[in-house]
Amino acid sequence: MDHKIIQLRELLNRKESEKKPCQSISSGCLPLDRHLPQQGFQRGSLIEWIGGGVGSGASLLGMLAARSACRGGGALVLVDRGQSFYPPAANAYQLDLQNTIVVHPTTEKDECWAIEQALRCSDIAAVVAWPKRLTSNAFRRLQLAAEHGGSLGLLVRPTTARNESSWASLRMLVSPSVGRQGWRLSVELLRCGGLFGTKPIELEIDDQTGEVRDAHPRPLAAQLAGTTPDPRKARA
Repeated sequence: MDHKIIQLRELLNRKESEKKPCQSISSGCLPLDRHLPQQGFQRGSLIEWIGGGVGSGASLLGMLAARSACRGGGALVLVDRGQSFYPPAANAYQLDLQNTIVVHPTTEKDECWAIEQALRCSDIAAVVAWPKRLTSNAFRRLQLAAEHGGSLGLLVRPTTARNESSWASLRMLVSPSVGRQGWRLSVELLRCGGLFGTKPIELEIDDQTGEVRDAHPRPLAAQLAGTTPDPRKARA
């Protein structure tokens, strides 16, 4: 029995080594990229934002990631059961509408089917969807579909989904607030590359340009040194 277990382990290790490395792409938000282990997202994976709803900022981050994923070619599919997609706003953020397919399923079953089929298509670079409910089995099917097609699955979920099981490789909690210079978001990495519950990232969105930046950027000297300045020295 022990010999068979060793053989099985060797076979699994061999299969793992034969896997092609996943291509990393920017999240579309440079401040967020700096906090991610791969400096971006991996194609063939699912990314989940918790905090869906009007004004949450989760949909905006999903669209920025989709725009980034489609820069190298491939179509964008939006599975928009709630019909909340607003083309003029997407166009303002330089989303390629001519290369975008919008699907309006009417039932939860059709919604899951549409997401899965889109993820399985190798000609699709990214899929954005807003599923309110996903069973563990349905989520697993989406994860396998993303791996098969090599596309990026971007799921915007309501806050009620935080305590549900997830097959996403990266989960983020997005909380909006109002800043002095514009719209501010707090992004907490709930799960990322084996890490859980990291310190929230504060982002600010310029209302005029749509630029996403650090809400509390460090002084240039501290950035070059790679350290955070000591506030006691700053007061001296």
